[in-house]
Amino acid sequence: MYIEYSLDQVDEAAQEVLKALDNQPQIICLDGELGAGKTTLVSALCRAWGIADPATSPTYGIVNEYQSPDGPVYHLDCYRLESLQEALDLGVEEYLDSKGWILIEWAGILNSLLPRGVCILRLSLSFDGSARRLLLERGS
Repeated sequence: MYIEYSLDQVDEAAQEVLKALDNQPQIICLDGELGAGKTTLVSALCRAWGIADPATSPTYGIVNEYQSPDGPVYHLDCYRLESLQEALDLGVEEYLDSKGWILIEWAGILNSLLPRGVCILRLSLSFDGSARRLLLERGS
C-alpha cells in the first residue's frame, strides 16, 4: 500500500494504515530518515486508537506506554541504542512478546528479534518537502 499525504492529512493516513492491517494488534516498524514523520504518524495512530494523551518521542526513555480503550500500546524508539545487547538489557523482548500494538522507530538494531512478517512503514518526504510518502510492506 502506498499513501502520499500532507501533515494535515496524517490522521486520514493513520486510518488507512489501520484499515490495511485489519485493525489487528501487531508490531509496526517505522523506517525513514530524521524528519520523515515517524513520530507524527505514531501520534496519529494513537489518536485513532482513542488515546487521549499526546504521543511523544521516547528517544531518551526508549519506550513509552499508552493506554487505549483496547489495551496498551508500546512505542519504542531505538535511535540511541548502540547494540542489540543494550536493547536486551532494557527488556525489549518483553515488549515484543506482548499482545498489543507495538510501534518501533529505528528498528534495525532489533532485526534478529523481530518475528517474520512484521509490518514495515517506510516513510519519506516528497522532493519539495510538502508531502509525506508512506509505503506499507511486510518484512520477511
